[in-house]
Amino acid sequence: MGGPPPIGATKANLDPLTLRVITEFGYQEVGHLRAIKTTVGEFPRPLLDLSKHNFAKLFDQAFEHPLKPPFDPYANSINYMLASYVIPYEGLVGYVGANPNINGYVTKRLLAGLLGVESGQDAYIRGWLLERAEERVFPYHHTVADFTIRISALRNGLAKCGIKDEGLLVPLELGAENRTCNNVLSADANSLSYSRTPAEILRTVYATGDEHKAGGFYPKGGNGRIARGFLEDY
Repeated sequence: MGGPPPIGATKANLDPLTLRVITEFGYQEVGHLRAIKTTVGEFPRPLLDLSKHNFAKLFDQAFEHPLKPPFDPYANSINYMLASYVIPYEGLVGYVGANPNINGYVTKRLLAGLLGVESGQDAYIRGWLLERAEERVFPYHHTVADFTIRISALRNGLAKCGIKDEGLLVPLELGAENRTCNNVLSADANSLSYSRTPAEILRTVYATGDEHKAGGFYPKGGNGRIARGFLEDY
């Protein structure tokens, strides 16, 4: 729709199975865009920053110090899936949060369809990472689980929303029915999906903690009505 190409997107070095699954997810997102455009309208793609440098900054934020060497999301399957861990969950909790504010059967049906597939994508990514939870992410002295815990804590902090995000391993009091530390699906005390407001989502994907201040994956901000409204109010 006339929007600029993304910054820094690079072909990742993936193993064959992960490549097939991620390719499928990519095609699914094309279908989602088509469904959204035909149901609720469209606007030009905003500028996206998918560069190694941007992901490295995000992971540095999560660990509260610069990782050396800088984190490269495209280097291998584990790095790529950790980078992917950052994004689909925001769509999931955003769709849950949007549901009460949606009017009309057609739009609610669209939302339910999007939520079903987004939650499946997030579950696959979390399950893939959980199988490798205790593996060290080379060359760092942190495990896969450590990375997910740090990213989830960062997203909670940026969103300023309390706990609406959890890593793959949690304290017993946050596990399902307080009986497990395993956490393949992030959910509340009733094992229901968390929800986030548009402002909370924007604070996170901007990586600024402020819905009025663009940055992160959207250097010039989002292009939707709500996102532009926050930026114009600043």
